[in-house]
Amino acid sequence: MKKVITYGTFDLFHEGHYKLLQRAKSLGDYLIVGVTTEHFDEARGKVNVIDPIMERIENVKRTGFADEIIVEDHDGQKIEDIQKYGVDIFVLGSDWMGTYDYLKAFCEVVYLERTPDISSTILRNKSFQIVRTGIVGTGRIAPRFVSEAKYVSGIHLVRAFNPEEKSARQFAKRCEIEYDTENYEKFLQKVDAVYIASPNETHYDYTKRALESGKHVLCEKPVAFTRKEAEELYALAKEKQLVLLEAVKTAYCPGFQQLLNVAHSGKIGEIKDVEATFTRLADPKSRERTDAEYGGSFLEFGSYTLLPIIKLLGQNYQALHFNSICNEEGLDLYTKLQLEYPNGMASAKMGVGVKSEGQLVIAGTKGYILAPSPWWLTRRFEVHYENPNQVETYEPNFQGDGLRYEISEFVSKINGINKKDYKLTAGEAITMAAITEEFMKRKHK
Repeated sequence: MKKVITYGTFDLFHEGHYKLLQRAKSLGDYLIVGVTTEHFDEARGKVNVIDPIMERIENVKRTGFADEIIVEDHDGQKIEDIQKYGVDIFVLGSDWMGTYDYLKAFCEVVYLERTPDISSTILRNKSFQIVRTGIVGTGRIAPRFVSEAKYVSGIHLVRAFNPEEKSARQFAKRCEIEYDTENYEKFLQKVDAVYIASPNETHYDYTKRALESGKHVLCEKPVAFTRKEAEELYALAKEKQLVLLEAVKTAYCPGFQQLLNVAHSGKIGEIKDVEATFTRLADPKSRERTDAEYGGSFLEFGSYTLLPIIKLLGQNYQALHFNSICNEEGLDLYTKLQLEYPNGMASAKMGVGVKSEGQLVIAGTKGYILAPSPWWLTRRFEVHYENPNQVETYEPNFQGDGLRYEISEFVSKINGINKKDYKLTAGEAITMAAITEEFMKRKHK
């Protein structure tokens, strides 16, 4: 008897799950299916499992393909199970290609190609929608989005759009999805939502056209270059009852939310100063270092550094002042922004050609919070007081590179779970756009 084993969360059971189990069963005589617990899913990085484990087990059982169903609840169990049950073939979807090659020492490992498209018919009695999502732009960040999306329940990546055919084709082949290059409107007809990761100057237009077509939008920063454009987009989303999120991933990370809560709790007294720094020595040939109009340090990292300032000191700054170090083409290699508030101050430093210590410091009347680089991922922060021996250390949970948290927020909002806008509000995003507008004006003086 040839035994086959596969594992999965099988959350929001859909046609893709059904077909994977069907194909896994066809590889042998006896199929063992491991269903992961919520606790283990969280430990391995899955951020928003919807269905309880008993329902997920029952859904697998109903297919009739599983000869035996087991529960997976700890690291190392796959090797244990392969040996315990005398497994001949380990099977998983191709989105995990290469991840489990170490199991080849114990049995044959097969990666099955993903189902190109899925239907929500199996979920017709459920209120949670599987969001068919298209990716606009196939550059550096798009593959990371694909990798992180597999840790989020309820999203299915179905298409990519890029006017540059070669880039679109290579990306689509790598990620096993369809692609479009010519007609954006036709592309939009095939999806429920879009993730916009195209060049900065295209964000506003792609976002507006998607919203006008009734599609939810998760857009990389900056979503717009002016206050007026940002206000227009958020008003349009509200009018059409659509979700519009700006993809400043820090805003959605649990550690950053905890940091804000500690800062607002009164532990460090009244907040008087926020200093945020984000620098990276970008490749001299990259867009960030060569596009004098839409590249540079502020447009690349300004949204990140502005986020804690606006969240902690508010949107009503009294004055702002920019200083930049630019190259011969006028691209800002390093920018310092200073903001004045009625009862406080802030500074943001960003660089693509100048390197500095990348930390976040929040100064208060009773102490201060220090989040070391990379604070924008918020894996660790400390609360310091007058007594240098009194230090409180926080090490919140953080998985992947942070994108999965914004994807989870996006899907949850589409399904009406997180109705409150507090992680990054429309007003805060509009304020960022207004500051960006000031930067662009001064840049062109």
